Amino acid sequence: MLRYLDIYWVMLRNSLVREMHFKANFLLWMLVELLWFTGQIAFLEVLFQHVNQLGDWSKWEVVLLVGTHQIIAQIFQAFFYVNLTNLPELVRTGRLDLLLLLPVDPQFAVSTRQFGLDNLLNALVGLGIVLFSLTKLGIHPSPSQIFLYTGAVALGVTIHYSILLSLNVLTFWTVRAQGLVTAYFHLLGIGRYPETVFHGTFKVIFSFLLPVLLVANVPAKALTRTFENPTVGILELAAASALSLYASRRLWTHALRRYASASS
Repeated sequence: MLRYLDIYWVMLRNSLVREMHFKANFLLWMLVELLWFTGQIAFLEVLFQHVNQLGDWSKWEVVLLVGTHQIIAQIFQAFFYVNLTNLPELVRTGRLDLLLLLPVDPQFAVSTRQFGLDNLLNALVGLGIVLFSLTKLGIHPSPSQIFLYTGAVALGVTIHYSILLSLNVLTFWTVRAQGLVTAYFHLLGIGRYPETVFHGTFKVIFSFLLPVLLVANVPAKALTRTFENPTVGILELAAASALSLYASRRLWTHALRRYASASS
């Protein structure tokens, strides 16, 4: 384990050095993400000029939910998104061969090659929105609520990682899966809305099969819904995280067994 941490630290450091060589690009992407997030908040401001609640969520509860979604999405993108979306190119060009020769687990090598500091900084913007929303709501979370919130955020990142890895692993059979990846990236945005506004088959699919509705709703409820027991939601999120991680690992190992290297 310590060896993997040392390797990961080296990869993070190299990635940061590479980012700093292109400072203008770094600042531009950070600005783009910030403007996109600002647009979401502006949309909510317009929406709540016409309604008092969204489902059974008040304005500042929804803003907190959007901030939580921002934190999870940006952490996921900072550590994993670019790496996973590069997998099809590695398979197509045969450069995956080089990673398979490394003395580490291939999934670890594929998942941790690059790091996005701009995304991590934008996650701090989401955290600021969450703290501001709590102030507006007059909520002072207990240490246990903060602990559950932090754990739920980590579980949410795990779910996004597992699902996107599974989609990109399909490239071992199809060579390209860009359409699926793009579709999932847009579906990820569903998680910034309260789950109570969705019903029927749609809610079942995105709560259990692709549990993007749980990802931000559960941690947001852990902070704001003090009258509810958050244990059930946390257990549901933990189960979804464990199952999706297990399924993605099995799919990955199965795909590697059929991988034909560039030299074969």
